[in-house]
Amino acid sequence: MGKKQRAIRLQAEIYQQFDADISLDVPGEAYGGWKTIPVELPLERTALVSMHTWSFDPPEKIMGLFHAVEYLGRADRIMGTAYPRLLSAVRKARMPLFHVVGGKSYFRDFPGYKRTVKLAGPAPQASPGAPRDPAVAALNKLRIKHGFPGEHNLKDIDVAHNAVSFPPEARPLDTEPIAENAHQLNAICREHGVSHLVYVGFAINWCILMSPGGMMEMSRLGYLCSTIRECTTAVENKETARRELCKQLALWRVSLAFGLVFGLDNFVAALQKLSDKRGAKGKRGRSPKSRSSSR
Repeated sequence: MGKKQRAIRLQAEIYQQFDADISLDVPGEAYGGWKTIPVELPLERTALVSMHTWSFDPPEKIMGLFHAVEYLGRADRIMGTAYPRLLSAVRKARMPLFHVVGGKSYFRDFPGYKRTVKLAGPAPQASPGAPRDPAVAALNKLRIKHGFPGEHNLKDIDVAHNAVSFPPEARPLDTEPIAENAHQLNAICREHGVSHLVYVGFAINWCILMSPGGMMEMSRLGYLCSTIRECTTAVENKETARRELCKQLALWRVSLAFGLVFGLDNFVAALQKLSDKRGAKGKRGRSPKSRSSSR
């Protein structure tokens, strides 16, 4: 007989994008909207992916970064409250935990990254991109000056990116794999037999969605890509920031195009229940002699 598969049972949120009613002025208002369904996740085939969790210098040193990337305050709050609960439960339950990084060099000395490079090998050569075009370069300068992030913020942003590190709450253990692109993350997943990735980190409508190793790339390789609502935030604009409307739209997109949306309390409780069962089974299996000697 094979090894019994460990699984957690919990509720998942999914958006019911049917049935539109063409008799209404706005047919889409007949959609079912957010629903909750029970699911089972085989733990050895499901991994938590912590993506782009960055720690920067104090704001007074790099205020230009905070001027342009307004969600960093929300990310810090999530890192201080939600992340410790989640990662503690994941590690205790022995659920696979992978880290996806982006940037220059802050991760390159970690054992988990060095093992990944050896495992994955060189990435396939990319196709040549667009030809050099001075007109496009000029348009991009205008975008930076008038749109994002503003020319006066560039110096601070460059300083921040050169001093980035892992925050303590998201620092990988030496045994945890680290990847910086889809090629490496796919190699890790195949080595571990993982086909479902639950992404947390920042930001759900930007890096997690479309950066190397994010949902768009991994879903094209056949992976189910889910998220945990309270463990991410979104890039917002002036009109959406107060109500975090871009995050709501991003979670809707995850449900429709990539995977499932979980709640933090439900996810942690399911992992803790599994850990408690394992602990109780271990205690029952100990002999009277070993129990007495441990006192």
